[in-house]
Amino acid sequence: MTKIFRTGAIGALLDEYERAAEELKNVLLHVSEKHFTAVVDTVTQDPDCRSIQTIMNHVVRSGYGYANYIRQHLGDPWIERKEDYELVSPELASNELSKMFAYMVDTFTGKTDAIFENPEQNIIKVRWGQSYDPEQLIEHAIVHVLRHRRQIEKFDSIIVS
Repeated sequence: MTKIFRTGAIGALLDEYERAAEELKNVLLHVSEKHFTAVVDTVTQDPDCRSIQTIMNHVVRSGYGYANYIRQHLGDPWIERKEDYELVSPELASNELSKMFAYMVDTFTGKTDAIFENPEQNIIKVRWGQSYDPEQLIEHAIVHVLRHRRQIEKFDSIIVS
């Protein structure tokens, strides 16, 4: 099967985001429903990091948030993200991850790489206090998925052993 690459800087970033999401979905394929909901980290103060289920809700919720920051910055319509995506199984989490990625793709539909020009004048301030240009924010979104994929791999190995 021939891989189709998107064009330009936006296309490259979306290709890498899609790759990260697909890697995460491949990890989820091997997680049982019992392991998906099992509380692994009982001492964390972060409710988003107690189980694979809570991690996936956080990843999906954050993905919509990143897209919304960019949409808002560009003056485009955006949807209010949910607090709970009711991800009760790995399959539902994988499906919602696909929907979130499609929303990010739609965020950039019709946009040109020009949105990455003048980064010093093109700043998005996020709720946790950091400032990003749109390219940095999408790069952050990609790495966010990668970091949590790794966390889920570690959780799953703890549950299985």
